[in-house]
Order: sequence, then structure tokens, then C-alpha cells
Amino acid sequence: MSGTPDFLVARCPYCGEPIELFVDASAGAQDYVEDCAVCCRPVEISLRVSGDGVVSIALRRDDDA
Repeated sequence: MSGTPDFLVARCPYCGEPIELFVDASAGAQDYVEDCAVCCRPVEISLRVSGDGVVSIALRRDDDA
């Protein structure tokens, strides 16, 4: 991924619908909460960028223990 912001599509861990996430890999690793645009529930997002620029993203329900 380049240093420019980009969009990724992932599935909401609550409703399963695809949601589009705006990510900026140039900012490095990030953990934040964003509401699902479909069901409006808070989704914990964990973004990681490897040394060669590969982006990995994990979505988690905020009510998971």
C-alpha cells in the first residue's frame, strides 16, 4: 500500500454486512473504534502495517470478552 489514504472493505462482526473503512497506512499501527454504517454498533478496529507495507486489519465486537 502506498503512503496515501485508501479504502478497505471488511465485514461488520455484528451484522455481517460489508463496511468500507478509510485507512491511512502511513500513520502506522492504529487501534480505534468506528460505528458500523449499517447497524450503527461500535466496531473495534486494529490496523497493522508490516515492514514491506502490507496492511492487515482485524475487526472485533466491542462486547467480546
